[in-house]
Parts: sequence; C-alpha cells; structure tokens
Amino acid sequence: MKRAWQRMLSGRRLDLLDPTPVDIEIEDIAHGLAFVARWNGQTFGDWPYSVAEHSLLVEQIFSQQNPKTDPRWKLAALLHDAPEYVLGDMISPVKATIGEGYGALDAKLIAAVHIRFGLPAALPVRIKRAIKKADIVSARLEAEQIAGFSAKEADKIFGRIDSEYGESFKIRLRPPSEVRADYTARHAALLTEI
Repeated sequence: MKRAWQRMLSGRRLDLLDPTPVDIEIEDIAHGLAFVARWNGQTFGDWPYSVAEHSLLVEQIFSQQNPKTDPRWKLAALLHDAPEYVLGDMISPVKATIGEGYGALDAKLIAAVHIRFGLPAALPVRIKRAIKKADIVSARLEAEQIAGFSAKEADKIFGRIDSEYGESFKIRLRPPSEVRADYTARHAALLTEI
C-alpha cells in the first residue's frame, strides 16, 4: 500500500485516508492555509491571497450576517476550508472533474478537524448553509477586488451582493507569516468565547 500520510511541521503524521483528531494541530492548519493560494495564485499584488486570509474573511462576513450566533459556529466558519491545509485549494471546475473521491476525502478531514476543536463532526444544515452564504460573498468580493473580474462578470458567476460588503470588506494581501499569526489568534479568541 502506498503512503497516505503527510508529516506536519508539528511532527504529527496525518493519515489522509483515515484522519484522527489527535493528529490535527491549529498551528499546522494555520501554517498550511497561509501558504495555499486561492484562485490558483491568479490575483493582483505582491503576495498570494491565501486560504487562511479567505477563511478570516468568511468568518467576519458570517459573524456580520449572524451577529447573535453561537461562537462555535463562528469557529466552524473560520475552519470551513481547513482540509485545504493538506489538500490544497482546487478551483471548483477541478473539484467537479475529480468527482466524489475528492468530496469523500474532504468530508473525512473536516469531520476530524471539527471533532478536534469541539464541534460536531457534521454541522447542522442551517449552519452549513449560512457559512456557504458567507463563503459566496467572500468569493464575489475576491473576484472583483483581486482576481480581475469585472463587477458584471462577478455578479453573473457569484450573484449580486449588497454594496455594504464591498465597502466593509476591503481585501489586502499580506505576507503568509502575518496571516498565519492572525488565523491562529482568531482561533484562540473564538475558543475563549466558547
């Protein structure tokens, strides 16, 4: 059988086919996501726009859209793309081409991440939908602000969003070390709220 695990900087070995919560560390997630570029790196600026930065934005949007939500669900929003710390960020057309295998792998990893940080393995449907809504707003903002889409093209692909989002959330690209630190700090802050 071929090797299906990856060694993390923490020293943990994460089995991608059978991930366990004890092999998951927030520092590994934050580091990995801070170095994974969204949009396959096709963004303006001197730094890639990382999945960690995207995750911070999704959590902010989710929190704004759901101001009275339980802090656990804010944590779930922050961690919504956590499997990408080992899987990388594939654009939707690639995920669709790969098919069910990718989805199954992603589901196993996110369940282990959730359990590791005290969340249910499977989120309630209403929470999952609310996080997806914030994720789409984030993608729409990213498309126009940093990925070269016109407003018309972004509206067509991602849907129109309230102008307040564009005014409230200005995307800026930062060095991975800075984003990693902010991701880890936000995770810690949310854990104290829980």
